[in-house]
Parts: sequence; C-alpha cells; structure tokens
Amino acid sequence: MEEEWPQALAEPEVGLAGILPVHAATIAAAVDQIGRQLGRAVGPEDFEPSTWAQAELGRGFSAPQLVTAREVVVAWSRRVTGWWAGGFDLLLLPTLGTAPPALGAMRWDGGRDRAEVMATVVAFGAYCPAFNWTGQPAITLPVGTDADGMPVGVQLVAAYGREDLLLRVAARVEEARPWSGRRPRVHA
Repeated sequence: MEEEWPQALAEPEVGLAGILPVHAATIAAAVDQIGRQLGRAVGPEDFEPSTWAQAELGRGFSAPQLVTAREVVVAWSRRVTGWWAGGFDLLLLPTLGTAPPALGAMRWDGGRDRAEVMATVVAFGAYCPAFNWTGQPAITLPVGTDADGMPVGVQLVAAYGREDLLLRVAARVEEARPWSGRRPRVHA
C-alpha cells in the first residue's frame, strides 16, 4: 500500500471553469424537460430554491462557454484517470469530507449566504462527485461509526473497466467489517 493519489483532484479551478457551468446547464436542461413533461411552464415555486438558482445560472452560459467548460472537464478527467496507468489498482478515500452537518445546513433558501451554503456542500461532498465526472467505477462502504454514533465510510475507486477488482475488494471489506445488522441511533 502506497500513500499516493491523483494530483488533478486538487485542482479547484476545474470546478469553476468546467464542472460548475456544465452542472448548472445540465440542471437548466432538466428543469426545462420537466416543464415539457408537465405540459406547462415551470417556475421557482416548483423547485427547491438552490435547484432553481442553479438552473438560472446554467441558462446564463453561452454555447461556446459550455463547449470550453466541457473541454476543461474532459482534460481534467484524463489527468485524474491517468493516475491508474502508473501501476495503481485502487484509490482509497473517505466517503465524506466532513461529519454530517445539521439538518438544513445545506439548504439555500435565498435568505442565507449562498457562498457559505456552497462551501458547506463542497466540504461535505468533497470526495464522491469527482468520480461521477470521470465515470470511473467507485463504491462507498460503511466501515464504522464516529464518536457520535454516525456511520463512517470509505470509498474505493478503480480504473475504467475494473469493476471486477472493485467488487472483489469491496466484498472482502464487507466480510471484515460487516454492517448489515448495525443501526445508528437515529435512522429511518
């Protein structure tokens, strides 16, 4: 086991230059699709405030800006996934970047500072979204609890096409740290 990781994961400018525009434009397209499915115009009253805000942001990007943003994301994804070509099999990461915040801490209702809410969201979900963007096989597994009894997990990420390895190792982790019978103090 070696302490190494894809350095491209620490490029915050990719989020603003690439991921944010593509993500926001995707939400705008989804909002428009929902309106078509409903057969009526939709508005802010139909969505969470943060979803509507993202859709509005997404509508502000031009086609050339979105093409450029997508190119940024694709180039970044290649840098991230290139790490596995260096002889690494799996990347082990935490599932979450912070302990779960209080209920409502990630809700933006227009009355709270949007940057503060986004900072909470980004810190909490710091590790998993990257692999949604690269498209790599990844899995999160509960492995224990913190001092407050909240579940703690790990994430394993494999190279493209290595779901076999990922699932074999995940099965071994589950054998070593069985979790199906455990319940946190607060659960649904």
